[in-house]
This record gives sequence, C-alpha cells and structure tokens, in this order.
Amino acid sequence: DFPTLRVLGEESWRDEPLPLQLGFVVDPLDGTTNFLHGIPAFSVSIAAIYDGEPIIGVVLDVPHNELFTAVLGHGARLNGAPIHVSNITDPARALIGTGFPFGESAETERYARQFVPVAAATAGIRRVGSAAIDLAWLAAGRFEAFWELRLWPWDIAAGILLVSEAGGLVSSMDGVTANIGTSPLVAGNPAMHAWLLDVLCDADRAPGQ
Repeated sequence: DFPTLRVLGEESWRDEPLPLQLGFVVDPLDGTTNFLHGIPAFSVSIAAIYDGEPIIGVVLDVPHNELFTAVLGHGARLNGAPIHVSNITDPARALIGTGFPFGESAETERYARQFVPVAAATAGIRRVGSAAIDLAWLAAGRFEAFWELRLWPWDIAAGILLVSEAGGLVSSMDGVTANIGTSPLVAGNPAMHAWLLDVLCDADRAPGQ
C-alpha cells in the first residue's frame, strides 16, 4: 500500500513539482496522431521515478511487439536481450532521429536553422512521431543521435533511462545531463551526441540570431 504514490501523465500533469520518493510517469499512447491515421508507430511509455529521477523505464512499441526495458545500474534490453547504442562515430554514416515543431510553434524557425546543417552532414534524418520510440531506437543502435526542441516528462522519462543504460548520453542543449523535465533535449552515442550538440549550438549562434 503506497498512499502517497503519484501517477503523472499527459492528462494529469499540471506543472506541479515532481513527487519526492516514488512515483510513476506514464504516457499510455505516445504517437497519437500516428495511431489515428493508421500509421504503425506508436508506443506505451512508463517510468518509475524516485526523487524525480527514472529508476525503471519501459517502452512498448505496440505495432512491432518490441519491449524496451531499463533498470538503473543494470543496463537496457529489447525483448530480454541486452542492447547498446551504436558505435558509429562518422556523421556521414549516422542516421539522426528528430521531432519537429508543428502547428503555430515559436520554435519552427529555430528548428529549420538546425535541420539544414544536420541534414547536410549525415546519412539522413527521420521523424517517427513518438519520442519514446525515438529514444528506444537510439538505445538499440538504430539511430546514432536524436534531438527535439519541445518535449514533456511523459515523452522522455523512460527513454532517457534507456539511452543512458545503453551507453549513450542525454542532455539539454547546454550539455547538462538530462532529467525528465529537460526540453530541448539532445541524445546520442557519446561521439555523435558531442557532434550533434556542437552543430545545434553553432546553428543557434548563426549571424543574425
């Protein structure tokens, strides 16, 4: 019996402080637009957090029946088998995941400035439409790096633990180690995280900005 345990999610989050001690951050459907359009890229994301930091992370890629799990200090797994971030260090061979702004977002112009140099230097950019899947795929070595400018705790709480337990790095745009409230967010294997961070920051410092 845990009378003080809190479950936080997209429908219940009200910018309140994160719970002290044990809590859960849940997104029962990450990739809602994909789901509504019949696109097979959506997930369930659940993280157990303790004092605001994820200690257990689970992402279920529903259409592909892939279960990504991580336990703090015990690594990351895909359907029970250990996973690790990619060892690719050459940007020209790297595939980058992202989520871009939509609607009337104030971040659209900033994102466009960042997109151009990343696209020019890499093997490609992919937008899956579920940040939880993006981070899970990064943990499994399918992406070399990922960035997005606007995210919420339920988008990333499980994913940042998956990436870190798989040997990757997750940070803010300032390079500070990410927590579940970090937004914008940059992640990658160690080499590609550093490269992507430099490219994004250079784009932000472009003349006239």
